[in-house]
Amino acid sequence: MRIKNKILQIPIIQGGMGIGVSLGKLAGNVAKCGGMGVISSVNAGYKETDFLKKPKEANERAFQEEIRKAKRISEGNGLIGVNIMVATCFYEEMAKKAVEEGVDAIISGAGIPLNLPEITRGSSTLAAPIVSSGKAALLICKVWDKKYGVIPDFIVIEGSKAGGHLGFKREELEEGTAPSLDRILLDVLEAIVPYEEKYKYKIPIFVAGGIFNKDEIEHFMSLGACGVQIGSRFIATEECDASDGYKQVILNAREQDILIVKSPVGMPGRAVKSPLIQRLEKGQTFPPETCNLCLKACPHGNKTPYCISRALIDAVNGKWETGLFFCGANIGKIDKIVKVKELMEELWGNKE
Repeated sequence: MRIKNKILQIPIIQGGMGIGVSLGKLAGNVAKCGGMGVISSVNAGYKETDFLKKPKEANERAFQEEIRKAKRISEGNGLIGVNIMVATCFYEEMAKKAVEEGVDAIISGAGIPLNLPEITRGSSTLAAPIVSSGKAALLICKVWDKKYGVIPDFIVIEGSKAGGHLGFKREELEEGTAPSLDRILLDVLEAIVPYEEKYKYKIPIFVAGGIFNKDEIEHFMSLGACGVQIGSRFIATEECDASDGYKQVILNAREQDILIVKSPVGMPGRAVKSPLIQRLEKGQTFPPETCNLCLKACPHGNKTPYCISRALIDAVNGKWETGLFFCGANIGKIDKIVKVKELMEELWGNKE
């Protein structure tokens, strides 16, 4: 399929997963198979020796290297994208670095990326927002059209079954009253029609959140989606950048082990019920000794019940007792570790 001036051989985007879950190795191998491999920018430099003292510099340096690594591994196949959360402290700096490195796409959620076209303007990098409603898609099209004279190159819709931070109220997630992904897709398709007609461009829509198999992919494409974004299934691959310990947590988790948690920044998220979550539920707190300025809305210091950055770093390193293991709603169905190539063939077939 064509997205502006890019060719995506297989309409599958590997979701960006931070901290350190989707870096150059995973993204490069997904692209090598013909999909869009995505690197998460969130604290990409967590392994750097100066990470705690100079987080901005460490993250930029590591982010640059992960992009280059992904390109080497991909061997010129597929597309290399990055996921940069609007809520992060160094959003614009990381987005500009991605453009400098010539990534194929910047995908931005956890906030509304109203100024993304300013950063990608004049480059070949595609600009794509993540939305959870037709209303959000309409707002972005309206602002981008009026301020920059453009519309999104593609859109990712993230439904309520996704992992990590979610764009819904906690009550909707826990009570199952959030709109279905089918409904949101139809709302978005309707909302963007006036802008597609104005620009004579059909915006490709990719849906995300709990998508597990080929039948589900075909279902959403029959409703008008051009493809899908999948995150959690790529954790259970040999090439995933997370530790074997993280992967084992995903393999061991069953449906009853997954719950909605409250992030220190106020947003609800989906994660495995780990010892850390259980202690937090009892009212215990774990304020950080130092802060590496990851999220704008974090109260920082001893005002936060726990440091989400440290918890996610412990998770990617497989530390069960202290880690926060974000995951999608359907990880209970995952029962083995496979190669990225095997997973891509299961989901879509051989690109040839």
